[in-house]
Amino acid sequence: MQEERNSNIHLRPRFKMEFEENKEQLINKFHDNLNDGECKYCSKIVDGHIIIDVPKENSHFWSPQLNIQVEKAEGEKTIVKGLFGPKPTVWTFFMFIHFAAAVAFIGFSIMWYVKYTIKQDTTLAMVMTISLPVFWFILYFLGRMGKRTGHKQMDELHSFMMKTLDKKL
Repeated sequence: MQEERNSNIHLRPRFKMEFEENKEQLINKFHDNLNDGECKYCSKIVDGHIIIDVPKENSHFWSPQLNIQVEKAEGEKTIVKGLFGPKPTVWTFFMFIHFAAAVAFIGFSIMWYVKYTIKQDTTLAMVMTISLPVFWFILYFLGRMGKRTGHKQMDELHSFMMKTLDKKL
């Protein structure tokens, strides 16, 4: 088993591992371990896609989710790709705010230019154009703070996955 990780800067860390077992064996390991009565994690398994959530009683706004994609490689080899990230609702909310800020930035930049060329008061447009990038940085650091808040749970999900993948059938 070999694990590759991207840098730690990403808000949604990714990894990739290669196994000598076939796809069905790896999926069965997850299926058996997640259906075990002692397993505390919530999960969904659809084809080669596995989603693992933290238990509802330990879940909070910043709780991570582990998305695993099991893909067949050449021969009996299998590639397991993983992505840690916030729940889809949190991620969609953050992306919506980023998109709205980007559109507002473009709009206020155009407004600033137009008002400047027709020699009108540019105060509001200038303040908004300058403050929106500051708002983007605040959003970025909020995301980093959220990642740090959910880091312990991310480690627990990673340990659970590694324990499941190491288990012999």
